[in-house]
Amino acid sequence: MLSQLYGQKGISLMGVSKAVLGEPAIAEAMIQGEVSFIADSRLENIQKMREAGITTKFVLLRTPLSQAKAIVQSVDISLNTEIETVKKLSFYAKALNKNHKVILMIEMGDLREGILPDDLFQFVRETLSLSHIEIVGIGCNLACYGGVEPDDKNMHALSMLADGLKKEFNMSLDVISGGNSANYEWYKSAKHIGKINNLRVGESILLGCETLNRKAIPGLHTGAFKLIAEVIESKKKPSLPFGTIGQDAFGNINGFKDRGDRKRAIIALGRQDIQVSGLTSNDKLEILGASSDHIILDCENHNVQVGDEVGFSMNYGALLSAMNSPFIRKTFVDSNDKVLV
Repeated sequence: MLSQLYGQKGISLMGVSKAVLGEPAIAEAMIQGEVSFIADSRLENIQKMREAGITTKFVLLRTPLSQAKAIVQSVDISLNTEIETVKKLSFYAKALNKNHKVILMIEMGDLREGILPDDLFQFVRETLSLSHIEIVGIGCNLACYGGVEPDDKNMHALSMLADGLKKEFNMSLDVISGGNSANYEWYKSAKHIGKINNLRVGESILLGCETLNRKAIPGLHTGAFKLIAEVIESKKKPSLPFGTIGQDAFGNINGFKDRGDRKRAIIALGRQDIQVSGLTSNDKLEILGASSDHIILDCENHNVQVGDEVGFSMNYGALLSAMNSPFIRKTFVDSNDKVLV
């Protein structure tokens, strides 16, 4: 559905798999959803998907200099901002008798990764002098580190840079990647999208929302992922700790409100497993706090017993931490709750 939506204006998608640790089953679902590429920031995730038999064009979103040889061996396209890294990719591509494709990322204000626009033409000039390297596109990242929103101004600026490169170097760019899941509102309101023909989309596919305001995108599933945890304690306890208060296990001094004795439950998850701030209880249980191994819930108005299971929905950060935790079992089910994996 998302591929069809953006495809109406000629925009292809990279399905970003980093939040799910390059899970092959999810990558395959993205491909069935007609993404044109699978993109990940971890080389190891791409290698895992290749070994699992996933066949598509793989894009590496982060390019460490130290992994240059393995990148050339395993990745079709890599995103780059440093000429020394491109030179190293060229060296190994020549040694392996392969051509490696690159997309050059341009700094458009968010201040994460990117070549400054004033330095772009010289960067391209140096890259074109390298053997076994092909520039196939340019892109930018927004609404990530700095929270800068994609808008007509910065998308037009990226389009003008693409035009400038074509004029200066007589080069054809297959990919003009304007951003990520944060580009939804810009896309919906834009009368003209310029040269933008690609987006790198993870959260919108996985959680069904755009990322500026976390609003649901019509027609997408917002509950594809669910976290289930076991209750390991259920007791009535005071709402105020008793004794002298100092720092907690994470160096914080917390304030507590006296609500009297309350029914509380503890579940077998903690900060070691999950980004607790990214959880929302599906059972309307209040999350009081967490240690490394436990999350404490207020369940005063719920009959929660030891051994019960409680469910949570997750935001992107919580999903990312859950998928990376070796202590959380991952199970895939179909629309009828039949277990697939």
